[in-house]
Amino acid sequence: MLQAGFLFVLAGLAEIGGGYLVWLWLKESQSVWYGVLGGCILILYGIIPTLQNFPSFGRVYAAYGGIFIVLAVLWGWAVDKKIPDTYDWLGSAICIIGVSVMLWAPRH
Repeated sequence: MLQAGFLFVLAGLAEIGGGYLVWLWLKESQSVWYGVLGGCILILYGIIPTLQNFPSFGRVYAAYGGIFIVLAVLWGWAVDKKIPDTYDWLGSAICIIGVSVMLWAPRH
């Protein structure tokens, strides 16, 4: 469970970080190297989830979506200085509960 959580967070940071660098390149007129580095990090994002031990691609990526939401809220707080409100936290908690049900509910 700890390894799964670490891989979800690592993949999320790779997606958000890579996307942010591409954003800076295209929207904030930064150097093309921001885009190149962002693209390389996004390739890593595509590889990291394959290290998960869950057998279903769809389930892993669906669950990752919930983790991504939480990380995006935290990224916005840390990098964009947008303080999350009660509804951001409530929505994030709902997503984590959903992810937990999807991944660890007993199945036959």
